[in-house]
Amino acid sequence: MFEQCADVCKHFEEIQAELASPEAALDQTRFRKLMKEQSDLAPLVDAYRAYVKAGRDRADALAMLEEEKDEEMRALLKEEMAAAEDETARLEKELKVLLLPKDPNDDRGVVLEIRAGTGGEEAALFAAELYRMYVHYAETRRWKVEMISLSEAELGGFKEVVAMISGKGAYSRMKYESGVHRVQRVPETESGGRIHTSAATVAVMPEAEEVDVVIDPNDIRIDVMRASGNGGQCVNTTDSAVRLTHYPTGIVIYSQTEKSQLQNKEKAFKLLRTKLYELELEKKQSAEAAERRSQIGSGDRSEKIRTYNFPQSRVTDHRIHLTLYKIDAIMNGDLDEVLDSLIAADQAARLTRMEEA
Repeated sequence: MFEQCADVCKHFEEIQAELASPEAALDQTRFRKLMKEQSDLAPLVDAYRAYVKAGRDRADALAMLEEEKDEEMRALLKEEMAAAEDETARLEKELKVLLLPKDPNDDRGVVLEIRAGTGGEEAALFAAELYRMYVHYAETRRWKVEMISLSEAELGGFKEVVAMISGKGAYSRMKYESGVHRVQRVPETESGGRIHTSAATVAVMPEAEEVDVVIDPNDIRIDVMRASGNGGQCVNTTDSAVRLTHYPTGIVIYSQTEKSQLQNKEKAFKLLRTKLYELELEKKQSAEAAERRSQIGSGDRSEKIRTYNFPQSRVTDHRIHLTLYKIDAIMNGDLDEVLDSLIAADQAARLTRMEEA
């Protein structure tokens, strides 16, 4: 492991030297690539340099301790050794995590799909609340949210909503949200005060770029039509909505949230590329089924991952047996404690597999 860290440090220094050369600024594409690589490697390099320093501090303290006769100084040196040992152990764990293979999609934005499941209107209301929860969370991270399509229910909930969330690292955190989310509460329409259980399905997909998926124009049918539902001035009076049909897969994309037909078309193609990219990822992951099953947040949309119990103000993530009693804060977008716990559990599981290999 430490040989690998030393090699990374050497490569990091080579990148710095190249960036400092006069020739680097002449090739902007190369310059940007080197800057990104430097940024990606910096956390590991910093941790390894700190690890080497802690080891050196411990060795220095030990050497002085062997020669020191004064008991007060010996006590201080022993404290220094203990602190250096603790720092070394902490940094060793950090380095192991930093050396784990990175998901190539982690820096991408995401396409978020939420669909009401069992529970009728109550499930649709819950789906709308989940969407608002993710929008609030995205705002805390300064990510951009763009709605692509929306199908509303009669009582104001969402039968289905699709949105794009753009921002660095969005997929690295949001990917753990795919699955079935359950809600337990007394619906407003329930006169007997009985608790009902409803559900909504969340799918999180990495946003695909044009270079990821090549779409043959002959495989696509494009239909334009008048937008439906609430949409503001002009939206319902012009043929601005776009529907794409992809013949080979049968995927149908509908986009109507923009006043411009061109903007809706661009959004629809973005979503189609993401869906096709997701299909390719699923094929690849099925070949690694055993490893995929052992990961936290496997992305299986049929997996019941979380329960939101309103009478008890309780949110339970079933994958890591985490229970928090702050449902109001979580529904307002305070998701970091849940997501940090999921990321830590995922890293621990991957470290265990790596050490057993």
